[in-house]
Amino acid sequence: MQDLQLHMASAATPTTDHFRGEDFATLLDETLGRDTGFDGSVVRGRIVRLTDEFAIVDVGLKSEGRVSLREFAPPGVTPDIKPGDVIELYVERYEDRDGSIVLSREKARREEAWTNLEKAFEANQRVNGTIYGRVKGGFTVDLGGAMAFLPGSQVDIRPVRDVSPLMGVPQPFQILKMDRARGNIVVSRRAVLEETRAEQRSELIQGLTEGMILDGVVKNITDYGAFVDLGGVDGLLHVTDIAWKRINHPSEALQIGQPVRVQVIRFNSDTQRISLGMKQLEADPWENVALKYPPGARYTGRVTNITDYGAFVELEPGVEGLVHVSEMSWTKKNVHPGKIVATSQEVDVMVLDVDSAKRRISLGLKQVQRNPWEQFAEEHKVGSTVEGEIRNITEFGLFVGLSADIDGMVHMSDLSWDEAGEEAMKNYEKGQVVKAKVLDVDVEKERISLGIKQLQEDPAADVLTSVQKGAIVTCTVTAVQTNGIEVKVDDVLTGFIRRAELARDKAEQRPERFAIGERVDAKVVSVDRAARKLALTIKGREVEEDKQAINEYGSSDSGASLGDILGAAIRRRNTDA
Repeated sequence: MQDLQLHMASAATPTTDHFRGEDFATLLDETLGRDTGFDGSVVRGRIVRLTDEFAIVDVGLKSEGRVSLREFAPPGVTPDIKPGDVIELYVERYEDRDGSIVLSREKARREEAWTNLEKAFEANQRVNGTIYGRVKGGFTVDLGGAMAFLPGSQVDIRPVRDVSPLMGVPQPFQILKMDRARGNIVVSRRAVLEETRAEQRSELIQGLTEGMILDGVVKNITDYGAFVDLGGVDGLLHVTDIAWKRINHPSEALQIGQPVRVQVIRFNSDTQRISLGMKQLEADPWENVALKYPPGARYTGRVTNITDYGAFVELEPGVEGLVHVSEMSWTKKNVHPGKIVATSQEVDVMVLDVDSAKRRISLGLKQVQRNPWEQFAEEHKVGSTVEGEIRNITEFGLFVGLSADIDGMVHMSDLSWDEAGEEAMKNYEKGQVVKAKVLDVDVEKERISLGIKQLQEDPAADVLTSVQKGAIVTCTVTAVQTNGIEVKVDDVLTGFIRRAELARDKAEQRPERFAIGERVDAKVVSVDRAARKLALTIKGREVEEDKQAINEYGSSDSGASLGDILGAAIRRRNTDA
């Protein structure tokens, strides 16, 4: 550059004769040559003066050059230059129409930047730049005057939704490709991050141990947890390790970019997988939980989750108990818990059992309410009369509503003293209001037995009281069956004579020889006072009569035949009659 300026200085003082022989253009061509080699080169010059639009610069050539002030500062900002400042400029061409040298400050910076970038590219060094614009497929980066392209895939290690925080911030880049002839430069921010991350990861993993407490930043959130950047390495913070209380989704407690303090729970040096926890840094609320929540105590909690088998109730942050579906209501059976309670509802519960080792608390919802069967038993003693609507009719009886929640059952055998159960049930229909007597209340089994026929006196009560086992009674045949005959005593008490008991003679043990309405004498074998039934025998009566006749009219050694004895007994009975 100095040789060039000296050569220009000697050429700037030619003799007068020389100017007479050749014009200035010829002289310039002879001095510098037609192809001076300065076009497209960078020269150093001194600012001579400033105008409203240009800076006039002396670069040691015949003519002074000018540079637009806009190349020194953005619009509206006063350039920080003054006469006498030495700057580097790019020579676009020697002369324009006004005879001035056309110079460019911006292109000088660009040329200088390209030279430095080429050196960095060859040495595989990082360069500093600033992301300043968005283009199709990526972004534009200013590398100190040279423009480069940053592909979208090279912005970060993971996809970045919002790049605005990176815009306008000086940061390092790695040059991936350069083509000066085409003016193309491709850079990567991701390569720098990966290299830095690898260094940090190696350093961090070497000193990583379970139980360490680290600071990190939430990098990504999934359904099962969050990934935390620990500075070069990521760890998984599972949703169950975020807090002691129930968290359905990590986004309820965390957000991307949030600084967190975590503890290393597990570290696999082979796979380099790191499991993290946040709740481990807080006091465990389950400590001494058995003392805080003794069985039988009542508490108010909030329903946090509802499942098919029950509802979880939070007693305090981090401590939940399960109300099993069987412990939710005294009366609502086989009902989904969601129809009894709702999420976030405040409920009163009773502690049923505590298992600190398994971190389980069994709660009851119905236990804080009055047992409706106990209440009914206290208010309605056995033998009292109640009234209710028939809610359901089954094959074995009627269900009568006694309150909004409980029913009592009238068995078919307790509908009528006279009619059979199936026949008696035909007299009732759903929705009918009936009166009944309380027969029994089983609180444990949650059963209430009712009777309708008990509202009236048992017409067979007198007969049942008077009749005894072994007595001879006169009965009327009411039904003939293949296995025996059904009879009634005094038209109120039912009895049955089995086929084998119809006669002493086996040939006479035929039910069909009896007719409905026929009256027969039979001996009482047994009395079922609860069922109001008698077991009878004709055969037993006949055998007993034979024994009496033998005792009265003959003996085993008298020589009289059984026919003679019976004949005598019959004649005597007829005579007495």
